[in-house]
Order: sequence, then structure tokens, then C-alpha cells
Amino acid sequence: MNSKTARTWRSAWVAVGCALLLTVAHAQDKPSISEEVVEVPKSAGIFTIKLETTVYKPAGDGPFPLVVLNHGKSRGNAAFQSRARYSEQAAALVARGYVVAIPMRQGFSKSGGAYIGSGCNVESNGLIQAEDVVAALDYMTAQPYVDRNRIVIMGQSHGGLTTLAFGTVNYPGVRGLVNFAGGLRNDTCVAWEDNLVRAFETYGRQSRYPSLWFYGDNDSYWPKPMPEKMFAAYTSAGGKARLVDYGNFKGDSHGMFASHAGLAIWLPQVDAFLRELGLPAGPLTPAAEASGADDPKGDTKVDTNKDSE
Repeated sequence: MNSKTARTWRSAWVAVGCALLLTVAHAQDKPSISEEVVEVPKSAGIFTIKLETTVYKPAGDGPFPLVVLNHGKSRGNAAFQSRARYSEQAAALVARGYVVAIPMRQGFSKSGGAYIGSGCNVESNGLIQAEDVVAALDYMTAQPYVDRNRIVIMGQSHGGLTTLAFGTVNYPGVRGLVNFAGGLRNDTCVAWEDNLVRAFETYGRQSRYPSLWFYGDNDSYWPKPMPEKMFAAYTSAGGKARLVDYGNFKGDSHGMFASHAGLAIWLPQVDAFLRELGLPAGPLTPAAEASGADDPKGDTKVDTNKDSE
């Protein structure tokens, strides 16, 4: 091998080495969280079924505050829906010191039992789903690493409806609720929009916790003015809530929470809400202050333009 060829090979190996170092460094920048799948027991009459539940936790023994995160519902058979992970969203909460549990509700994925849809009765559907949240809480608060006095319930879409329905339950240690584009749409039902609004009114009348809501302007499930109607029904009935209208988000704002780009929208607002509840939160940023994230009253318009992302 002549000297010129040797120099070429050395340069190539240096380039490869630098690329590997950059790859490792980039991987180290990403949050690393432990993921465990457990079976949560739920009493179903004379039987006990198991709910497939994903648990993320910080390093250490705790006890850590708890977030129960409720998943949405895909179209079709609930049993064919894959396990919800929301790993990037959970990582942000774990970084703030929270254990995150994501229970697959009855009939979903590998959880036992059959999905109970309740036909066109949206209110009943949410309350039935909330029974699984109670089962998850009973299991998680029995774990030594969970602080049973510091709990927040969150949910996306059908999980948001579940979260607000759970808000009618007096469960010790729960501090607040976060609703991401919550609701249940059944186009086969006559006046399904009215059914949904009435369900929110009932939940608001019986609500026991403050809540934070996120809805966008180009939501394919809840076109405007549906979010405002649901919010008005809930709060007029006595529910305590703040609505964050984050405008248009990509092609469909319904997917904001599960999107990487959505982190910049909901995290500052959720941090502010957690601080209001006296719970651990991320640092207060100028962007959060500018967006009005620390104003707990009324609704907040977050000026975002995410369509180009």
C-alpha cells in the first residue's frame, strides 16, 4: 500500500469514527426511559380480567407522582388496536419525575373482555371506560414507587372523554385532568354532536377536579365550533376548565398530542397547569409566558402555524 492510499484509508476511517461518535452523541441526547408491560387486574362481575398496561418510570425508588394516560380509539375492532405507547410524550413526563401508566382498556389490544360501546349513549360510554382508569389507579397506587397523593389523569381523543368521565369519580390523590381533543364520534347515531355535548355537560356538573383542555381549529373529528360547544357545556354546568385553542396543526389538529411537533405546544401549558396543582413541572420558559400558559382562567389562544411542518 503506497503512502497516498494509506492516507486515503486513514481519512476514511477518521470520517467513519466521527460519524459513529455523532450517532452515539445523538442517541445519548434522546431521553432513555424504562418500559414495562404489566397486567392490571379488573373485576368484571364474577370474573377478573387483565388490562395490558405500559408503565414508564424514572430511575430510582421514588415515590414518584403518577400520570395515567388514556389512549384513543382507532376505527374498527378494538381488539385489533395495537398497544398505545406514546413513548416520546411519556419521556417528557418521566423527565419531570413522573411515573406514566397507559392502560389498554377492556377489549383493546391484549386486554381481556370485550369493548363496551353503549351504542349512541356517549355519557355511559365514558363512564364505563372510566372504570378501567379506576382499576389502573388501584394497581398503580399499590406500587411502592408511586406517590398516591400526587396523581394526574390525561387522555387523548376517546381517552380524553374517558378522562373527563373519570372526573366525576372521587379518587384520593387525584389533583387534575388534561384532555387532548377528547370526545367520541359515531356518525351512525342521529344527532351524535348533541349526544356528545350533553355528555360533557353531565361530566361538568359532577366534576371534582380542575382540567386543562387542548383543541385545534382543523380537527377532523371535532370541526369548529364543536370544541367551544363542549367546553361551554362543561363549564356552564360547573366544571372547572381552561381551553387551549392552538389553531391549525399540520393537516389535522386531532393528532397534535401524538406528534413530535406537538410537544412544543402542550408541554409549556401542561407545565403551567402542574405548577398550579403544586406538582413537579418543567422550567418556566419565555415562550410559555408569552403564550399565556400561566393564566389559569378562561381560554387561551396559542398562536401556532404548524401546517408547514
